[in-house]
Amino acid sequence: MIKVKIGAIASGSGSNFEAIVKSTENGILKDKAIVEVLICNKAGAYCMERAKNHNIPSVLIESNKHKGNREEFDAKFIEVLDKYECELIILAGYMRFVSAMFINHFKGNVMNIHPSLLPSFKGMHAHRDVLDYGVKVTGCTVHFVDPHEDHGPIIMQKCVKVYDNDTEDTLGPRVLEWEHKVFPKCIELYCDKRLHIEGRIVKIDGEVKL
Repeated sequence: MIKVKIGAIASGSGSNFEAIVKSTENGILKDKAIVEVLICNKAGAYCMERAKNHNIPSVLIESNKHKGNREEFDAKFIEVLDKYECELIILAGYMRFVSAMFINHFKGNVMNIHPSLLPSFKGMHAHRDVLDYGVKVTGCTVHFVDPHEDHGPIIMQKCVKVYDNDTEDTLGPRVLEWEHKVFPKCIELYCDKRLHIEGRIVKIDGEVKL
């Protein structure tokens, strides 16, 4: 089986990035995918250290130094990802939008993970918004990316109970634990060609077990 070549983009600590890398080394993606490169847009982000620890090339393309438009910035990413012949792009805590040009270049094969049950609680402060609103259930969502914020076709979601005494510091890690399982699983489904998009509905062949 030819392994799917993955390009990862991250802005922060990169725990989801590392979970996926470990899945390609000794987990469900071992014989199915390989992470070829990490691109980071913030100097000093710990995700680059994680890449170094796994002998994965990393490239820093700083967004705060870019003076052009979004397409021009995304073109720098495309150049790197094409160099490593990446087929599937994963946004593992990337805190910027990507352009339609970027998405189209990779034929829509761009995945993101978000720490809520979309379409509820989009944006950068999902856990805070969940607690402020008082919902009883939250979770995480893996979806294909479109040009809108946290909006593309949903691949998989996992529910996590919200307790009355939860804070962002207690809720976040419980959701993150499932993020580290759901994201690699969605990549496995992609590698196995079990995902089929009809409109904004993602249909999955067969039963899925986490």
